[in-house]
Amino acid sequence: QVQLVESGGGLVQAGGSLRLSCVASGRPASSLAMGWFRQAPGKEREFVAALGLSAESTYYADSVKGRFTISRDNAKNTVYLQMNTLKPEDTAVYYCGADALLRMLVVTKTPDYWGQGTQVTVSS
Repeated sequence: QVQLVESGGGLVQAGGSLRLSCVASGRPASSLAMGWFRQAPGKEREFVAALGLSAESTYYADSVKGRFTISRDNAKNTVYLQMNTLKPEDTAVYYCGADALLRMLVVTKTPDYWGQGTQVTVSS
C-alpha cells in the first residue's frame, strides 16, 4: 500500500509563491507516476500537473502552464509543485496522486493513491 503525505500549503498574497511537497512511502516513488490535483469549494477536483517515471515527461493544465512546475526527487521519494505568480483562483485543497500508470493521472484522472490534501489560499 502506498501512502502519500502532502505539505507546504498556506496563505499567500496574489503574485506570491509556494512549494508543495508530497512524500511517498510503501513503494519507491521511482516506480510511480505522480501528480497534483486541486479542488476548490463547490467545484470538482481537477488535474493540475503530472510527472511520469521519466522526469522529462511532464503535463500541465492550461490554467497553470508557465506558472507551476512539477519535479521529483526519487532519492527522497518526493514530488514537488512549485507554484509562482499565484492568483486567487488558485485557491483550493491540493491533493497528491500516484499510480503505476501515467495515464491514470493525465487521462482518466483516477490514480490509485491519494494524499489527504493541503490547503492553499491566495488572497487578492
